[in-house]
Amino acid sequence: MAHSDPFITLDATAQAELVRRKEVKPSELVEAAMRRLDRLNPRLNAVVLRLDEQARREAAGPLPQGPFTGVPFLLKDFLAGVAGVPTAGGSAFLREAVTPHDTELVARYRRAGLVILGKTNLPELGILPTTEPRAFGATRNPWNPEHSVGGSSGGSAAAVAAGIVPFAHGNDGGGSIRIPASCCGLFGLKPSRGRNPLGPELGEVMHGFVVEHALTRSVRDSAALLDATEGLDVGAPYAAPPKARPFLQEVGAPPGRLRVRFTTRSINGVPVHEDCVNAVREAAALLESLGPHVEEGSLETPMQDLAQQSFIAVYSGAVVTGIDGMALLQGLEVRPELFEPLTWAMYELGKGMPLSDYLLALGTLQMFARQVARHFVDTDVWLTPVLAEPPPPLGSFEAPPDSAMEALLRAAAYAPFTPVANFTGQPAMSVPLGTSSAGLPIGVHVMGRYGDEATLFRLASQLEEARPWAQRLPTLAG
Repeated sequence: MAHSDPFITLDATAQAELVRRKEVKPSELVEAAMRRLDRLNPRLNAVVLRLDEQARREAAGPLPQGPFTGVPFLLKDFLAGVAGVPTAGGSAFLREAVTPHDTELVARYRRAGLVILGKTNLPELGILPTTEPRAFGATRNPWNPEHSVGGSSGGSAAAVAAGIVPFAHGNDGGGSIRIPASCCGLFGLKPSRGRNPLGPELGEVMHGFVVEHALTRSVRDSAALLDATEGLDVGAPYAAPPKARPFLQEVGAPPGRLRVRFTTRSINGVPVHEDCVNAVREAAALLESLGPHVEEGSLETPMQDLAQQSFIAVYSGAVVTGIDGMALLQGLEVRPELFEPLTWAMYELGKGMPLSDYLLALGTLQMFARQVARHFVDTDVWLTPVLAEPPPPLGSFEAPPDSAMEALLRAAAYAPFTPVANFTGQPAMSVPLGTSSAGLPIGVHVMGRYGDEATLFRLASQLEEARPWAQRLPTLAG
């Protein structure tokens, strides 16, 4: 498809190269992205806060000379704080909660030369794997506006998939980068625990389950951005193993004779849609044709039956600490009418949970993580579906107010694969290799050893070369 916009199909690396060669100015890239935002966001509802004037001032320069100087960028409206700007987290409760300073990750984005255009939509407090918050409205999938973009980094995914920006920030506590990447046909990498910073205030979020990175069109953008942001900040409680060389150098490097296993069975026993099963089997066949040794296996562990209920317990506890912590910092009053029914149900569950039950649930997940890690002793990467079904219609996660937790159980059935990497801290990625029978994107989930993003980047770039996807745009973007 031909486009009058010369930048819409360019990844961030290509856009930065235009600036570096002085063929375009940063202000030209930013203004073009704002025009796309004007045109597309009313249909998508991907961006909930615009920073046009701030972005124009920054684009006018001077900008830091980094790997992405002048490239427009969006932040998910959660954790990534911008000085003087609210961070609402998809919630009416935090609509006026202004961040006093840039968080460390945002400071590193600025040093890389990125120009921040605004903040993107997410489900309230990032809880559900669909982006339909009551406070800000639903984000629509650029491939089919009646379907979900996934979550919780759904606004970022929609903006990148539609070509508004070449990449955007996301975070991932149970699949929140990989799920929307799968739903929107993007590359989405969840880095290892401790790879990217959460400071200056936060040491960890949900015991290290939550990590920061981005949704990208190309593998090289993901690698180069991680090079620009990774590394310890002062006081960090976790440190990912140091990389052997820049991640960008892994892109295009031979992956070697990898040992690959795959499974299409979910750990919680929910049935997996035929389209998602086929996507994994086709990816396994493609990998085998490219050189790795591939065989089917099982990721089952003795603790798997307890993992889901333990995750709900730990997640509910995290909702309590998140809400009460923000209330304390911002001087806010916690009232049930300020929250969606599911959020309040989880808050009450967490409030009523004995400390011993919470610690038992956390210990169960840690034991489960140890058991999963043993599956990587003689295997380099595991392939699974990202999700148990293709992107569902909007409204699929609605539940009656008096049965709000049903929405969370629906979410567990929808996304049984991705939380495993959050429990273990291992890197994992959604690779856009599949398509549903209805023409919607389907990602394939690839999980590597802790600290070994290098292998994932090598493997992803091999798959990208074999089945290019970065130039694909939905009809809505035309």
